[in-house]
Amino acid sequence: MKSQQNQNLPIPMFKPFYSHLQFTNILSCIIIFGCGLTLGIVLSFHLKNLSFNLDITHLRFSPTTQPLPAARHVGLAEYLKPAPIAHDMEDDELLWRASMSPRIPEYPFERTPKVAFLFLTKGPVVLAPLWERFFKGHEGLYSVYVHSNPPWNETEPEGSVFHGRRIPSKEVSWGKVNMIEAERRLLANALLDVANERFVLLSETCIPLFNFSTVYSYLVNSTQTFVEAYDLLGPVGRGRYNFAMSPRIAMHDWRKGSQWFEMDRRLAVEVVSDRTYFPLFQMHCKRACYADEHYLPTLVNMKFGASNANRTLTYVDWSKGGPHPNRFVRNEVTVEFLERL
Repeated sequence: MKSQQNQNLPIPMFKPFYSHLQFTNILSCIIIFGCGLTLGIVLSFHLKNLSFNLDITHLRFSPTTQPLPAARHVGLAEYLKPAPIAHDMEDDELLWRASMSPRIPEYPFERTPKVAFLFLTKGPVVLAPLWERFFKGHEGLYSVYVHSNPPWNETEPEGSVFHGRRIPSKEVSWGKVNMIEAERRLLANALLDVANERFVLLSETCIPLFNFSTVYSYLVNSTQTFVEAYDLLGPVGRGRYNFAMSPRIAMHDWRKGSQWFEMDRRLAVEVVSDRTYFPLFQMHCKRACYADEHYLPTLVNMKFGASNANRTLTYVDWSKGGPHPNRFVRNEVTVEFLERL
């Protein structure tokens, strides 16, 4: 009996330790479970918030809810729009832009060719009323450009074909090379309108001898340019040649002709693009050389003679001699006189 009691003694010794260990395990499990539960709640809330943000972002940028507007077809619309007359381009910028020319002759759009009338004047176009009647009813078939000396800055009345048609101009002196610069400036401005096909240089004292339809049809259907060029011996012809222009321009290339021209678009582009012959005239055609009578005739004779009619379309009377042509006063301008012209 006693020995049986001794064998049972170790049991009470281990029982408190076991109970303590069991309590510790249970407490650890509770702590781990609590931490896991807390972490799960936090992660669940975070992921739910992230998913909500992604949904909002997706909806915000989704092409199905806000489709991009269809691209507007521009094509050649901006290119075909004529440049404004009152621009601020310098001459080198203007000539550079005007020198651009497509090498494909066919136009990928409907194009009605126009005739550009280039008025090189000292002041206003004094015969404007006559030109108003000439142009009336033919809108869309012509363009008007006026280059006048800067001291004159008046504007034509609204409704006039000359209203707002004065290009940025510079001073021009008779017989000097800046007259050619003015002509190139007129051509360059007119070339900015891709519809301009023929170009006519006029003064403020010029008048049309035929109606618009006749002039338009004749020019637009012509395959030639009209620049007068002839070889003239003597002091007012070859005598004006400067040997400093050689070898680019030889004596036998030198030509003289009327200042007033008519040309097609191809030749106009060549004139504003010329960086070979025009600089020679700027440097060596001075004083009694009179560049306006020699530059274009010489250039056309050397480079474009095959397509040139070698005559001008502007009638000028030099029968009385002198540095200037004859002027016709009021009593000389009769019906018989005009019919004879």
